[in-house]
Amino acid sequence: MEGRIRVDRTRARHIPPGQRLVRGWPISHYGPVPRYRPERWDFKVTGATADGREARWSDPGLAGLPRDIALADLHCASGPTSTGHEWYGVAGRALAEAVPPATEVRHVMAWGEYGFSANLRLEDLTAPDTMLATHHNGEVLTAEHGFPLRLVVPHLYGYKSVKWLRAIEYLTTGDRLGFWESRGYHPIGEAWSGLRYAHEETPAPRGDATRA
Repeated sequence: MEGRIRVDRTRARHIPPGQRLVRGWPISHYGPVPRYRPERWDFKVTGATADGREARWSDPGLAGLPRDIALADLHCASGPTSTGHEWYGVAGRALAEAVPPATEVRHVMAWGEYGFSANLRLEDLTAPDTMLATHHNGEVLTAEHGFPLRLVVPHLYGYKSVKWLRAIEYLTTGDRLGFWESRGYHPIGEAWSGLRYAHEETPAPRGDATRA
């Protein structure tokens, strides 16, 4: 399998506030597991791209983009944290380099099957640990965990890691909310800051988006 170890975002013996360590990899999602139909499947980068054009792939592996590997834990907003995850796919940063956003873009919307969505800051999409994953621990993702393509944003709660990913939309405004965000979950959802719900205080912006 091609790729290189880019970043290790596991934190031995430490988990975010309010989380509990669990064994295995719990399955959590809203709605049914979609059926993958390769003849109908595509992935798009749309919205405010730098050149005004939409990019499209019919291959879940996003042919032509570099592959990477990242090690990172997952944190569900309901409390479980699972560890031991190795992700393989295309880094979010590589996607943004291949299809640059317009200069005014600061946020994106990640779209999954059935119109599911999650809003992100552009800096979350391009963070070192963000992946558009096709494989987990050396195996192709299972349907329940997002096959054929899943967004993985480990420093945010799991509702930001959209399964069955179909599009990234570049936004010129930051006031659009995704599925869970419009139902009271925090628009940022940063796990290490404990930002689960919209009523919780949002920290001041930081200059370093790489997150040590």
